[in-house]
Order: sequence, then structure tokens, then C-alpha cells
Amino acid sequence: MASNRNKFKLFIDRALSQSIWKQILILVGFLAILLVLSYIMLACSKQAWTSFCHDHGYDLKFWLLPVYLLIDTNALNTIYMNGASGSLLIVCSIIYVLGLLVCSGMLIGVITNYIGLRVQNHRDGLVHYVKSGHYIIMGYDDMVPSIVKDIFNKKPKTNVVIVTSYDAKSVNEKLRRSEVRDKINQIFVTYGHRTVKDYYKNIHLDDAEEIFVVGNRTRSEHDATNVECVDSIHSYLKDNKSGHNPKRITCVFEDLDTYAAFKTTEIFRKIRQLNMEFVPYNFYAGWARQVFVQRSYSEKNRSIRLEYPSVYGDGITADDPKYVHLVFVGTSNFSVSFAMEAAHLLHFPNFSTDNNLRTRITFIEENAEKELQLFATRNRHFFDVQPYYYRDVTKGCDKNETPKPQEDLLDMELEKHGFLDVEFEFVKGNVYSADVQKLIKEWAKDTKQYLSFFLAMANQRYNFIMGMNMPDEVYDNDIPVFIRQDRADDFVTNLRETDADLHDKEGNQVKYYKFDNNLQEADRNGRYSKIYPFGMDDMAYFSDENAIKQAKLINYLYYNNFPDTLVLNTRSAKTIWKEANDYWRGLKVADRWSNLYAAYSIRCKLDSLRVMRGLDKDDISNDQMPLSFDEIEQLAAVEHNRWNVEKLLMGYRKAKPYEDRYIHKSYIDNWNNNKKYHYIHSDIRPFGDLDDIKQYDYDIVKYIPWILKMAESIDY
Repeated sequence: MASNRNKFKLFIDRALSQSIWKQILILVGFLAILLVLSYIMLACSKQAWTSFCHDHGYDLKFWLLPVYLLIDTNALNTIYMNGASGSLLIVCSIIYVLGLLVCSGMLIGVITNYIGLRVQNHRDGLVHYVKSGHYIIMGYDDMVPSIVKDIFNKKPKTNVVIVTSYDAKSVNEKLRRSEVRDKINQIFVTYGHRTVKDYYKNIHLDDAEEIFVVGNRTRSEHDATNVECVDSIHSYLKDNKSGHNPKRITCVFEDLDTYAAFKTTEIFRKIRQLNMEFVPYNFYAGWARQVFVQRSYSEKNRSIRLEYPSVYGDGITADDPKYVHLVFVGTSNFSVSFAMEAAHLLHFPNFSTDNNLRTRITFIEENAEKELQLFATRNRHFFDVQPYYYRDVTKGCDKNETPKPQEDLLDMELEKHGFLDVEFEFVKGNVYSADVQKLIKEWAKDTKQYLSFFLAMANQRYNFIMGMNMPDEVYDNDIPVFIRQDRADDFVTNLRETDADLHDKEGNQVKYYKFDNNLQEADRNGRYSKIYPFGMDDMAYFSDENAIKQAKLINYLYYNNFPDTLVLNTRSAKTIWKEANDYWRGLKVADRWSNLYAAYSIRCKLDSLRVMRGLDKDDISNDQMPLSFDEIEQLAAVEHNRWNVEKLLMGYRKAKPYEDRYIHKSYIDNWNNNKKYHYIHSDIRPFGDLDDIKQYDYDIVKYIPWILKMAESIDY
């Protein structure tokens, strides 16, 4: 047990190291003690100090003499010159020396210590500067710079507070090496634990614009800790009486299943009750939408955005004989997430159950059988209605043989199967093996597919090796190859740009030659002109505010039962946006995501629409023009096909005959409970089998021009 002496020393050490006010109090305490001692010593002197002050005409109240001696560095000289002598001079000298030690020495030490402590606290993130209108990031990992960059793209003059338990100096050094280094003076790194409410007051959490709960994705407990953080934020804001709350909390989830759960459940309904939006975000899904929807990214250390190619060419019309084929090498989180997003987004007007021109998503995996079981378990209701394909090329089967659809996972209680426009295929084999390489060659030579490869194995080195050494047919036919890279994209990007446009010294296109009865020449891109990096950690966050605006407008139209555009045009944009935001706040999470996926799919529909109209794929001039009857008819079927897949992948299931409102129409009101509470939906069926509910599909397509125009009318 500590002695009283050690306890006193501990108190002094803590006071000197933690708080400038405690240091000042200690200094004042010493002065008080010295002042008392001074009075005692002066009173004990043989020559009373009161007489000295009075007899020698010293212009000072006698009771102020001790104070004067303690704080004035010229006091002793003045006293001596005014005739002080004997014991009084000795006592004054002692008081004077003690004053020098305490008032001058300790005061200088306190000031110096304060400056040093202030500097150290600043470096350690213990000083708080920003009080309102800022953005808060809870936690730090490699994706934080991309979040900061996105914030500054929207609000260039705002401030960002990063709360982390890491060494603040190290975090600042990382930020200075990142692409947000030019904004370092607007970024404040502060020490704190994101789950501990005691730190929230210092960062003025209730007065922030938005909060990003990031954590560190490399930690196994990442998702659970982030959920705990959101709970702590809710508890703090609920108890806070300021009346201010951030408008949105974005929470990063690493695990795909956790992310999927938060897209369909009302776990954080309490956040909405505080008039805040809760947005789950996943690193892998964010990258998938970047590749498929936005189709561009801002390359590290460059101020330009680089374009990704479309995986379906310039756009697909109803008479296009080709289908989209995405091949994923490996079944990593990237592969699975990209495949899921592709299934949500890639739907086209050339599909019918007769021509089987479905979007095909293929996984190449040595452990394909196990991965198939896992994938089918995650998405069991999709496989209830749609056959899949499986081939084991390790057994020496004919690579040219058309695989047969597997029906062992179908729910035979259902009325219909095989009506979806997306299908999955699993190929068992090593991507480096001769069998798989031959299969890739056959796909590359097949002119009936829009083919793309995604090299998304867990090991970045293997992705790079495969990307540089695909079969020649892949490079010769300009097939896009997307290569997952952990961090830097420089090498892949520079290699592509070097090969993208081949010219000789005179600036002429370098020709490709072959002999077929006679010498023939053709333009051809370089070998690596179609390779693209993706998945870099430091470019991990992509917000799409335009899609959020479009989703809110889609929900607004649903809520108002799609009023006539003439009626809509009589309402001000401000009124529409206010109502749209109010409706959105009261919407279930699953319905929000349904509207978001409808918004994400607009890009794909527009590409098809431009081709239908004979326009260039990048020609946006007619996007806000009304659609014709034929255009609406074709794209409405596309919308319902997309909706079918969306519902099945989000956990809904097709109704069985004994719970189907189409079969038992007299009980139609009762079936609404099945949809609302049990995720059973009777409208999951072919477009041609729908009743009047198909009008929603027509309306969604019909109102695309209005949605595009209205989304541009306000700075969200």
C-alpha cells in the first residue's frame, strides 16, 4: 500500500502532467504558504516591519510588504536603499529568495510546461477545436482518406474530426501521405474510443453534420464493435437535450452477411426516431457499384477520373442476340459481392424465357462444390425458382459441351421455375490448369456474349499474374479484365494507358497484319489495353448522392400513386423535396433499398434507351425526353425482371400455391400480411403473369425523365 508521501508525490505528478489549472493552483498554494511564512518571519524580526514602512517614508502599506518581496524582482534592492538593516534585512532577503524561486522560477516553469503540454496534447489528439457543422469519422483504417475526400468533394470548406484510439501523430502522418494532404488543416485527429460516450461531448457529436462509423476492418470484431458504437451514439443523443442531431449515420460493415442483414431488418429503427438516416455501407458492394453504375474512379495521386468500360457494350436492345457473361476467378468477398450487385443491376430488354439470353454469372473455384452450397444457402429463395449450372473440368469433361441446368435446389411446390433473367454457374477447377484455360479460350471466341473477367482471388499477386497471362484470345478480342489490387493501381493503370493507343513515331496507328489468301491489315489495341484495377483500399468509399435523390423521388411517386406529370409540374421543387424527405424517413429499411436498387438500375436502362433511339452511348441529350409506348413496354418488363431478382436476393420468397393471392383472389387482403411480415410475395412471377400491379413497372419507366430532371433541381 502506498505511503502518504508517495500519494502526495503521485498527486503532484498527475497535476503537473494533466492540467494547466492544477499547475496554477499548486503555484497559488505555494504562494499562499510563503505569504503566511513571510508574515510570521517578519513578525518575529527584532525590528518591526510596520515601523520600517512608516518611519522611512516607504510608500507601501505594511501588510503588502511580504507580497511585494515575493513578486517584485527589484524589491530587495529598494528595501536596502530605504535603510532596512539587521534582522529585518535578513528576513526580507530570505522572503525575496523564496519569491524568486516560486514566483519567477515556478511561474516560468508553469508557462513552459503549459506550452509543452499544449503542444503534446495537440499531437496526441487531446485538444478539441471544432464545435459545429463538422463531419465525424469514428475509427481509422485505410478507407478513411477516401471518406474524407468524398466529404470535401461535397463540402470543400467543412471540417472533419477523426476519433481514433491509435497514435494521433501516426494517423496525421498517414493523412499527409494520402490524397487529402492538401486539406490537412481542415482535418482534426482526436484521441478517443468510438464506443465510449465520455468522448462524445468533447467532439460535439450532437452538432455534427454527419457521422461515419468506420472502425478498423482488419479486426475480427469490427462489425460487432461498430454496432456497439451506433448504440452508444443513439444513447448519447437520446439523453442529450440540445435538440440537435446529425442528419445521417453511415456504418461500415465488413462481413457480407451482416451487411445483408442490415439492408432488410429494422434493428436501427430507433435511429430514425431521432430524425436521422441510418446507412449501412460495405467496402466490397461499394466497389461493385463503382464498377457497374458509376463506371469511373478517381485514381490515387491524380486529379482526373478514369473510366471503367461497360460490361454490356454500348447498350442492349430487344433484338440483340448477345448475353452478358461475367466470370469471377475465386470466391472471395469481392467475387461474391460483385456477383450479387451484378444480379441486382444487369437486366436487359432482349431476355425472354424462350431465347434464354440471361445474364450469366460464373465462378471459377477449385472448391466450387462447397462454395456453391454456401452461396445457395445465402440466397436460397433465388435457387428455389432458378436452375443453376455446374461443371467439373477436373474430370476431363468436354469443354465444348453445353452444361445442363441443375434443378436439385428448386422448390417443386412452386407453380413456375426458370423465369428469372439472371443465372449462376460454378466451374470446379484451377484457373491455371489447362482445362480451365481452354474453357476461357472458348468463351473468349464466342461472339454471342458480352464477356468480362474479374480476377478477385484473395492473393493480389495471383490476380496480377493471371491478369498479365490470360489466353491470347482474351487480349485479341478486347475483353475487359478487371484485376483486384490491394493498394496502388499505378502499375496496372500505366500498363493499360501505354498499350491503349498504339502509334508509330509519325503518329500513325500501328496496324495488325495477318495473311488470309492475301495480306490483310486491321486496327488493334495493345495487349493490355483492356485491363483495369479495382478494389484498392485507399479508394474504398464512394457515395452516390444522386442515386439517393433518385431513390427518394421514386418513393415519392409510389407514395402519391404516380400522379400525372402535369400535376407534379404545378408543385414547387422545394415542396416536393420536403415531402420526399419526410416520406423517406418513415420508410422501412428493406423498402429504402428497393428504391435504391431501382435508382441504381436507371443507368443500365438509359444505355439501352439510347441505343433504341440510335444515339451514341454517351449522348445524354434525350435522356429527359418522354418515352414512347414501345420503349415503356420493353423497359417495364426489364424493371419487373430486376424487381424479381431484387426481392429474392433480399430474402423474400415466391408464394406457394396455397398462399398465392393470384390463385385465391377472394382473400387478397389477407395476403398483405404475408408480404409485410413474412417476406412472402405473390408478385414474384413472370411479367406476363402479373395483374394490374404491372402498372407500377410501367410508371417507374415512364417517370425516368422526370426523376432525372428533378434530381438535378436541388443541391442535396
